[in-house]
Amino acid sequence: MPKLASNEVRLRIHQRIRKTLNGTPVRPRLAVFRSNKHIYAQVIDDAKGTTLTAASSLEADAKKDLKNGGNVAAAKAVGKLVAQRAKARGIDAVLFDRGGYLYHGRVKALAEAAREAGLKF
Repeated sequence: MPKLASNEVRLRIHQRIRKTLNGTPVRPRLAVFRSNKHIYAQVIDDAKGTTLTAASSLEADAKKDLKNGGNVAAAKAVGKLVAQRAKARGIDAVLFDRGGYLYHGRVKALAEAAREAGLKF
């Protein structure tokens, strides 16, 4: 059997996670995507299929003090920003969707920053 690419493995893990995670209007899903250069977070209502709020390391609000968008500092800034935007929309609790990535490094930093900013998950 041929070896799978690392992104294919991640996508399989993500599909397995998504079988059990389903965002609702009361408790939407906080989805994380990371690339080599940036990190992205979205709060998604799966019942309607809409993104309620989002943040990324590409935005001016997140990268004002950052040199690089693909490190732990950028992940913390994005986590704080997405939590502030969710709180402004009246969202207090979310389900954390790590996107098939290990809960380590940038993904963990984003989650902890969102928790510190007031999101519950």
